[in-house]
Order: sequence, then structure tokens, then C-alpha cells
Amino acid sequence: MTQGGIGAMRWIGRLMAKATAEESGKGPREVTADMAAAYEASVRGDYAAALELWTPLAHAGVPRAQNNIGACFAEGLGVEQDESLALRWLTLAAGAGDPVGQRNLAALYFKGVGGEPDYTKAAELYRLSAEAGDAPAQDMLSWMLLEGEAIPFDHAGAFRWARAAAEQGVASSMTRLGMIFHNALGVDRDPLQAAQWWAKGAAAGDADGQAMLGAAHCLGSGVPRDPVRALALLLRAQANGSALADPFIPAARKALSTEEIAEAKRRAAAAELEPAA
Repeated sequence: MTQGGIGAMRWIGRLMAKATAEESGKGPREVTADMAAAYEASVRGDYAAALELWTPLAHAGVPRAQNNIGACFAEGLGVEQDESLALRWLTLAAGAGDPVGQRNLAALYFKGVGGEPDYTKAAELYRLSAEAGDAPAQDMLSWMLLEGEAIPFDHAGAFRWARAAAEQGVASSMTRLGMIFHNALGVDRDPLQAAQWWAKGAAAGDADGQAMLGAAHCLGSGVPRDPVRALALLLRAQANGSALADPFIPAARKALSTEEIAEAKRRAAAAELEPAA
């Protein structure tokens, strides 16, 4: 997105903020109450009820209500899926400075609004959202900077945003930090730090974190070699959908007796994988 485009979004934000004060006819407490009731309806899966509450607020310029309507149109929640209306509402929310609106609009551009993806716009919107403290945006921006396919490599930026997201509890960023230390991407290679971050990601439920921690225990890299624990982690990661576990499972099995393999399977099934405190 060009600087002019960002400036236009900020101008829209100022305009919509004025509209909120002039057109909603509701005080801050009423707006907060309606937003809370709409959220509760959405949690119940009653998007029709939520939209009834969000719609007048969105038209009055409440950014988060605009985001929520845009997200509903993007996903077909309570309304027929409509990419053009999703784009309209999310652009308003993003222009008003709503970080979730910026992140959701970024996702539209990343997927391709009306055709080809626009990764540059997506990255700039993710960055705006990340700078506002949105953890999923920080995670996605970190991934884009580390992959270097859609936008240029920036290992320092990838580390910075992964760390910020990890500190907010995003498991995939915890695992990514482990990868950064393991592969020495802009930092010194540090097997201990890598294993510690994989352990955090694994404990938070990230399948790739479980796979890489299993591989580390299989090889004794940054953690004690523990073939039983390694196989348990790898099997759990595989069951959770991580393809990273597949290459390590045969080697882990080979190092174990029949009884030890059975124990690893029992631990994997019981999810007894959290790292020791």
C-alpha cells in the first residue's frame, strides 16, 4: 500500500470517528453493551442476532462493528458470502485504525481480492496491525518475513515479530523462534534456545513444535536424548497434522524395543508431552 493509500485510510478513519459521534445516537456505555451482546450472540453461533446489533453501529462508524460485519461477509457467517462487501467494510475498519480490521483486510489481499493476491498490501496491513499489538498479525508478518517469497527476507524483523507474538501466547511463533535459533537465521545457532522455544510451542499445542521437540530428543540436540519421549512427541505431532514429524519417526522407532514403542504410543495417546517445569 502506498503512503497515499495509508493517508487515505487515516482520513477515512477520522471521517468515520466523526460519524460515530454524530450518527450513532448512543452513548459509549450503550455502544459497549450492544457490542458485548453481539459478541455473545456470535459465540453462540447466532450471527443473525449479532449482525442486527453490529449493523447500525457499523453504519454509525464503530470500527470493530465494521470489522465484524466485514468478517461475516468474508466467511459467509449469517449472510451470503460477498467478497466485495467484505472488502468495503474491512477497508472502513482498517482505515479507522482497528487492528483486527487491518489484519482481516490483510488476509483478503493475501488470498487475492477479486483475483491475484497482493502481498505488498497484505504485508503493509499486517505491519500496521502488528505495530498496534495484534498478536496474530505479528505472527503472520513474522512468517512472511522469514519465508521471503512474497516480500523480501528480513530475519531481524521475523525474529522481532515472532518474539512479540510468542510473548502474547501465539504457539506457532514460539515454534518459529526455535527454527530461527536452530537454523541461525540472523542469530547465532543455539540448540538450547531452539529446544526451549520448541518446548514452549509444544506445550501450547503447536504440532510443528511437538515434532521439532521430538526430533531434538531423538538427536539429543539442546535436550537430553530420550528416544521414548521423542517417539511420543513425534506420534502426537503426526496425529495433530505436522508433516515435520514423518522423517524422524522411523529412526525413533528403530532405537526402541517393542515395550518402549508401546510406552511411547501410550504417552502420545494420553498427551503426556508437556515439558518438565
